[in-house]
Amino acid sequence: MVQLRDASTKSPESRPIPELSGGTPLIGHLLEFQRDPVAMLSRGRSQLGDLFQFRLGPRQFVLFGGPEAHDAFFSAPEDQLNAKSVYQFTVPIFGRGVAYDVAPEIMDEQLGFLYPALREAAMQQFARIMYEETSLFADSLEDEGAFDLPAAMNELTVKIASRSLIGQEVRDQVDSWFADAYHDLQKGINTLGFFLPRLPTPGHRSRDRARKQVAELFGGIMTERRRAGARPDDFMQSLMDASYADGRSLSDDEITGILLTVLFAGQHTSAVLATWTGLELARASSYVARVRDETQAVFGETGSMNLDGLKQHVTMQHAVRECERLHPPLIILIRKVLQPMRYGDYVIPAGTLAMVSPAMSHRLPHLFAEPDRFDPDRFSAPALEDKQHPYALIGFGGGKHRCMGKHFAEMQVQAIWTVLFDRFELSFETDFPAPNYGSWVTGPETPCQLHYKRRSQGRVFR
Repeated sequence: MVQLRDASTKSPESRPIPELSGGTPLIGHLLEFQRDPVAMLSRGRSQLGDLFQFRLGPRQFVLFGGPEAHDAFFSAPEDQLNAKSVYQFTVPIFGRGVAYDVAPEIMDEQLGFLYPALREAAMQQFARIMYEETSLFADSLEDEGAFDLPAAMNELTVKIASRSLIGQEVRDQVDSWFADAYHDLQKGINTLGFFLPRLPTPGHRSRDRARKQVAELFGGIMTERRRAGARPDDFMQSLMDASYADGRSLSDDEITGILLTVLFAGQHTSAVLATWTGLELARASSYVARVRDETQAVFGETGSMNLDGLKQHVTMQHAVRECERLHPPLIILIRKVLQPMRYGDYVIPAGTLAMVSPAMSHRLPHLFAEPDRFDPDRFSAPALEDKQHPYALIGFGGGKHRCMGKHFAEMQVQAIWTVLFDRFELSFETDFPAPNYGSWVTGPETPCQLHYKRRSQGRVFR
């Protein structure tokens, strides 16, 4: 583990942080970053090593690249590397008084309310929901045709996440207006919003209208539950029954904000990861054959899906993990340096924005053999490439900052494609799509259609 030393300790080895070449006056490397941030960061690490600086407009950034540097980034205390200062663009989406709008200890309490919702018994129920919702989607398709893959995965994961993590009343609204409102909220996560989250752009106005609509829906459900004395076993009810350490109950607006935080965590990145997983497997027919063989071995006796079976289905688990490596939905993670931070011979000054890039680091050839190749077997013995270092794979963060919904997200993607590749032959007829770097959560460029043909033989799921 890299040891962080107090930056106030004078050291004769301290030296200037290497600076990436190619910047221009006023905007620095902004244009190159907008075109292809991963290529720019890869260029910097290749030329300058694990730590280098660059400028995007008026802001100075330092990249921590590689597992040792990731260790320093994720191990730093909150009063040194701070997320709240960076992610203020989420406040108009999640609302006041929750997540990045509160002190870290309150945010920890709020996230702690989620733990019961991710217990083993709940995950058993979630596995059934994932199977049922994916089966409904499969049943809605004709015997042969094509569908817009990003749109389909977004809609399917909204249904799964809303039903699993919020409640049936919200799921019942998805097919009418809720999916559209949620999509408008998603559009609030963009590069412009990162810098100017309150700028009254059309996208931000749509975001704010959608936030109001969703708050009214959630508030109405809570009011009706109290009136009727209904107490269903779901996360909304858990929050309605919860209280902070000081004994205070949560307000309806706090509950709404936490529900939206959880919904985004459980859906937005999952939809993008599901999209990339479908694309990679659609062009890996030999691996899909192995997935189907294991599907038969694990689920063939019952013809239905369960949590224990998903845990045994390692071929699809490894495919999902490989897509997390090749196509992490969050290509960068950022913190603000509140106190000077020492890394090796360098001191990162306060006010700098510190960054790690899963999309860049996951393709380092000294960690992953032939890093641009889709190879799920790299996660099997004897390779176990992700086990070389605790911070080799950081698609869901790392250390104490690792996403607590990681297993839910991976299981959701695994369940979706286990069902769909059992039901259909899937392919795409265009070139493999490039990443759409215009979105904060990076999916493929559109249009992105997947062709399907229903399988008449060899199916496991009824």
